[in-house]
Amino acid sequence: MFKKIFKNNNDKAEMSFFDHLEDLRWHIIRSALAIVAFSVFGFVYTNEILDAVIFGPTNPDFPSYRILCNLSHWVGMGDSLCITPVKVQFLNAKMVGQIMLQFKLAFIIGLVCAFPYIIYELWRFIKPALKEKELVNARGIIFWVSFQFFLGIGFAYFLMAPFTINFLAGYTVTEKAVNQFFIDDYLGLMTQIILGMGILFELPILVLFLTKIGILTPAFMRAYRRHAIVVILILAAVITPPDIVDQLLVFTPLYLLYEISIFISKRTLKKKLAAEGATQEVQEWS
Repeated sequence: MFKKIFKNNNDKAEMSFFDHLEDLRWHIIRSALAIVAFSVFGFVYTNEILDAVIFGPTNPDFPSYRILCNLSHWVGMGDSLCITPVKVQFLNAKMVGQIMLQFKLAFIIGLVCAFPYIIYELWRFIKPALKEKELVNARGIIFWVSFQFFLGIGFAYFLMAPFTINFLAGYTVTEKAVNQFFIDDYLGLMTQIILGMGILFELPILVLFLTKIGILTPAFMRAYRRHAIVVILILAAVITPPDIVDQLLVFTPLYLLYEISIFISKRTLKKKLAAEGATQEVQEWS
């Protein structure tokens, strides 16, 4: 049975270029079908998703506001961390604006929900080309990539989005100008923040991979730590509005991810060198 499995893997790894393209095409088709399936769900329940999820940070009963307020009372800070969201008014200035909003939201929901399956299909395409040792080292890759992605989304949605939206909605330079926002701009901002952080939270996985193939080392990451801090600060300034609290909310987890990535790179390199040393000893004695 095992011989048959390995034989099939070897046969797939030795396919021609056009066979690989055909195989990749079917992986892409299945991923697209998964996105479509979840998009249909998002399209059907657009109203509920908009009110409860997308517009969640504009509601006074948003979980983050309650948790921060309870935490403020628990540590004896009174109402210091209690936030009353700014009342936001949304406009639609296009005849097809509402229906296009529904299609955009459905696609975003489909993409986010189908992400683990997309990674699964990508893994199925790459897997036959890997050696048995590499397969062992990559165990759990689908779970960890998906976990980091949704962790970044959760952080952005429950912490970054509320502060960013309240800052922008309440920022005024004159009382004669009333803040009213196009609904497309709001959805675009939410998508940029949430998906952006989901992708940025994949840093430890990327570092693990680059260390295993010998491109990145912990010494390199330590040597360029100051440069990384500057880059992270720039990212924090780009993602968030010019408010020090919001920028710290972005900078802190990204910097922690960088330090965690150094630790991961160090452990990965240590295991890699130990394995290579053991292999060298076996070759010398054989």
